[in-house]
Amino acid sequence: MTTKTVNYTPEQTARMVADYQAGTSVEMIAETFGKTVRSVVAKLSREKVYVAKAYKTKSGETPIKKDVHADFIGEMLGLTEADTESLTKANKVALAKIADFIKAEKTL
Repeated sequence: MTTKTVNYTPEQTARMVADYQAGTSVEMIAETFGKTVRSVVAKLSREKVYVAKAYKTKSGETPIKKDVHADFIGEMLGLTEADTESLTKANKVALAKIADFIKAEKTL
């Protein structure tokens, strides 16, 4: 029978969770405990406290998926579901520009 190797003691886990919830970065926690960042993220995830950073575009905005643009355009133009689905194959920048144009026209 094999014994399981414990990576973190209950005390380490409690301290790690407390530090993370107090705003300490994952990188700093990893350095403190002599662990990798991935290990700390995995442990905090198992403890159900880790919150992944939200992805931002280069300009700092939250990205919008092509499906969202296509659904909006389809709804505003009264397109069928099949027509709206075919819009998702279009270029994302083009879809965003069309959606922005419709929004601008709608506010006039």
